[in-house]
Amino acid sequence: MWDERYGSLEYAYGTKPNDFLVSSASKIPKGKVLCLCEGEGRNAVYLASLGYEVVAVDQSSVGLAKAEKLAQQQNVQIQTITANLADFIIQPKAWDGIVSIFCHLPSTLWRQVHREAVAGLKPNGVLVIEAYSPHQLKLKTGGPTNLDFLVSLDVVKTELADLDLEVVQEIERDVTEGTYHTGKAAVIQVVGKSH
Repeated sequence: MWDERYGSLEYAYGTKPNDFLVSSASKIPKGKVLCLCEGEGRNAVYLASLGYEVVAVDQSSVGLAKAEKLAQQQNVQIQTITANLADFIIQPKAWDGIVSIFCHLPSTLWRQVHREAVAGLKPNGVLVIEAYSPHQLKLKTGGPTNLDFLVSLDVVKTELADLDLEVVQEIERDVTEGTYHTGKAAVIQVVGKSH
C-alpha cells in the first residue's frame, strides 16, 4: 500500500516538514536523530537542514527513494533504512532524538516501538511524537480508519512514563500536509526527554 501511495511524482504528504516538529525541533540536542515511518523524507530532510545527523526508517523503498531525492534537491544528507518496524531494532542509548510523526502502527507494535524509542534515547535525548487520536475517526481528514491504529493520550502517558514529558496533549488543529492529511485533525502531541 505504501509503495503504491508513494509511487506518483507528487509527494503524498508534501515536502514541507510537520508543523509540530518545526515547533519542537530546537528541543532536540544536536547529534543523531532517528525518524520513524519517514516515508518520503520531509521531516528527515528538514532536520538534516538544521545540522542533525539523520537516519530515516520506513518500510517503503519507494518512499525512501523520494526522500533521498528530496535531500539531494535541498543539498543535505540523510541515511535511509528500508525496514518494517516490527523487525527494526532501535539501538539502546544511541540517539539524541527520535521522531515519530503520523507513524501509523497497530497498538501492539506502537507500544513495542515506543518502548524501544524511550530506551533508545541517550541521556537528555528527546522523543517527538504527533499521532492521530481516536477522535480523528469523526473528522475524516486523513490517517487510519482502524481504531487500533489511533493513539489515546492515556496510553501515551503510560507508555512514556519513564520520560520527562514537556508536552503531552490532545488537541484539534489544522493540518495541511499534501493530499492525504488536510483539514481539522484530532492529534496527540508529545515532547519527552530522557533522564
